Amino acid sequence: MPRHATALVAALLAGAACFGETAHAAPATPDAATKPAPESPKSQKPEPVILANHKAVYDLSLASSGGTRSVESARGRIVIDFKGDACRGYTMQTRQVTVLESGESGGRTSDLRNTTFEGGEAHDFRFRTVTVLNGQPSPAVDGTADANGDAFKIRLKEPKKEQVSAAGPVLFPSLHMRRLVQAARAGETTMSAKVFDGSDDGKKVYDTLAIIGRRATGPANAAASDRDKPLHEGAMATVPHWPVTLSYFTQGEGERTPIYTLTFDLYENGVSGALKLDYGDFAILGDMTRLDLDKAPDKPCAP
Repeated sequence: MPRHATALVAALLAGAACFGETAHAAPATPDAATKPAPESPKSQKPEPVILANHKAVYDLSLASSGGTRSVESARGRIVIDFKGDACRGYTMQTRQVTVLESGESGGRTSDLRNTTFEGGEAHDFRFRTVTVLNGQPSPAVDGTADANGDAFKIRLKEPKKEQVSAAGPVLFPSLHMRRLVQAARAGETTMSAKVFDGSDDGKKVYDTLAIIGRRATGPANAAASDRDKPLHEGAMATVPHWPVTLSYFTQGEGERTPIYTLTFDLYENGVSGALKLDYGDFAILGDMTRLDLDKAPDKPCAP
């Protein structure tokens, strides 16, 4: 969620925009989200995080619904294909199909396809998203972004040529994922960062605030063995992981309400399980039904 994980966030957020819902999750204090992630007090050079190359499939279902725009049912699937390393950069292809049923507004079917590339040093980012809503294609969102310290620039090609600047530092999804793992390893309980993933209209930088729980080793959600089965088996069953609550905010000052909140189990290799996306009026669960892990390299890439 890496969207996740963080990359998964990009696909889910874009999907939510297509549904036309506005979140009203519990208020938080986002002031910290405007500050860069702190350095680990234990080491100024933390151990590198190696993100696993993998393909994951999540089946979606309705977790809860309420408020003035309740959803009666939700179903769908997310497929994520993540490849790369710190030398070659990181490529992620995502497809998300979601069907929401509401007595008030009827059914809405969203088919989203997203492709991103992030340079190994996280200075450059390319993104393209194509969405079909109820059978009608929306204009593609296609562009690039550059992050160099306090300078951040977005260049859109579609739906129209446009250039947007923002104050940095801003993290791209794979770097954000690696920073989250580093913070979790170091025993940090919170991490804030500005994040850009190319979602929605391709112009938004989000303030994020992560709450990180205690480290666990062994199958996550062991009691709920019917969920996330691939994480209970093989090598993944012993990978350290942490429960994370990640809130996304529009940029601004003072106390704000999250656009949405994503909870998940963050595994040390960047794989995510126990997904739950809360938009306030409704929440969606993601159950991992398949995980294909590529063979890990004999030694880490040294850029």
